[in-house]
This record gives sequence, C-alpha cells and structure tokens, in this order.
Amino acid sequence: MTRAPGPPRGRVSVVRLTILGCSGSIPGPDAAASGYLVEAGGFVLGIELGNGAFARLQALRDPFDLDALVLTHLHPDHCADFSALTVLRRYHPEPPYATRPRRLPVHAPVEAPARLANAYAPHEAERLETDLSDVYDFHPLGPDPVRLGPVTLTAVPVEHPTEAFGVRVEHGGRVLAYTGDTGPCEALTGLARGADVLLAEASWTEAADRPEGVHLSGRQAGELAAAAGAGRLLLTHIAPWTDRGAVLAEARDAFSGPVELAEQGAVHDI
Repeated sequence: MTRAPGPPRGRVSVVRLTILGCSGSIPGPDAAASGYLVEAGGFVLGIELGNGAFARLQALRDPFDLDALVLTHLHPDHCADFSALTVLRRYHPEPPYATRPRRLPVHAPVEAPARLANAYAPHEAERLETDLSDVYDFHPLGPDPVRLGPVTLTAVPVEHPTEAFGVRVEHGGRVLAYTGDTGPCEALTGLARGADVLLAEASWTEAADRPEGVHLSGRQAGELAAAAGAGRLLLTHIAPWTDRGAVLAEARDAFSGPVELAEQGAVHDI
C-alpha cells in the first residue's frame, strides 16, 4: 500500500484501487464519505461520490479523467457530490470535450436520473435544469455483467433500506468485490467469491440489538471474507463514532487472511 497519487493515465498496473473517502454514514473530521477510483487498462472507473469525495478526486487527478461512474445506492454519503460533478461538467469554461465523450456513463439504481436531478435543482424555477442527459448517460444497474472498456462490472442486489447493490470489478484475471452498504445476505458470498480484494463495509461492531438489513459488523465482514475465499479484506464505511480498532479486531478474529482498515488516500494494487 502507498499513499502517493497514482501514475499517469494509461500506465496503471493490472488493477489499482484508490480510496477517496471511506467514512461511514457521514463525513468525519477531515474525512470524506464513500468514494473510490478503480483503474485498469487505462480505464478510470469511479465508484461512489459521497460527501467530500469530489474534493479528494480533484486533489488527485482531473475529474474529466473519469470514463464511467458507479453509484451503488442513492444515500447522500454515497452520492451527495454528484451535483458538484454536474456543475463541473456543465460549466467548466474549457472542458476537454474535444478528446473525451461529453456524456459520462453513470451506472446506478433505476431512480437515479430523477432523484439526482432533483438533488441538483429541486425548485420549479430551475425545472429546465433537472434533465441531466446533456452530461450523463444513465444505465440502471442489473443482474447481467456489463463491459466498461477493458473492465467487467457485475452488480448484485443487497440488503439495505433502499435499492442497493454490491459490485464486482474484473480485469486481467484480477477481481475487486465491493459490498456497498448492506446487511448480511446470500448474494454477498457469490459477489465476493474468490476476490483478490474484498472491500467490505463494516459500519459497527457486533451487538445483539443491531437492526437487520442495514449494515455489516466487523465480524460479519470477516465471516464474509472467509466464506467467499477472498484473498484480502479492506474494511470501509466505518462511522466516525465507531471504534475502528474494535471493528478491525472483530474482522481479524473471523478471517485468517490479511485485513486492513481502508484509509483515505491509500492506493492498493490488486
């Protein structure tokens, strides 16, 4: 793991994961909410764009480098900065549209076009601004694998209070599985099976009174990694009020492989 920005576009190794933000439920002090970059074969895939993640993205590279964006669900800590991205793509005085497609492909829940448009311009006086199709090409997440440049993306529905997905990203025989936000469910084992890296949310520690169908504990994330035969476990989406060390200890008790806490700015080669 390194903390330096990645190499120039087109010179990334097999698969590179950069953590833009990993704070759970809300951003923390100087800590962005969920946001990740996955680079493979010269392709740059964004996954999530929660509160503060867009600022981190700009600190590392040109946001116009994004080739596609995935939003696993539409809670603010995973998509709040989408409106800022919209402003950039519409109003930057010199956007590099001459060499890049004008409309960014966005793979997200089926309600994304309407809900994200309302978040961007909710007032009736701005109704003409609520159609985002000038800068985005929306695609609903579904069960069939999708080819994004050199990358294969597979999405599976998971357990969360709103429509939500986990995603599996494959390239060159390497696999990154990301749970998104979810409680324990059967779909997760298949999603993570044999993954080189499992990026798993672990919002809290194990307790009998945790609500079902919302989040994973550190222990549950570790149990998932063990059941799926994952190579390495990265714990993310830990809330600012949760003891990160306790979550890590739970995961290590349940999974004998390498376990780390996701850290903002960290870069992992897969």
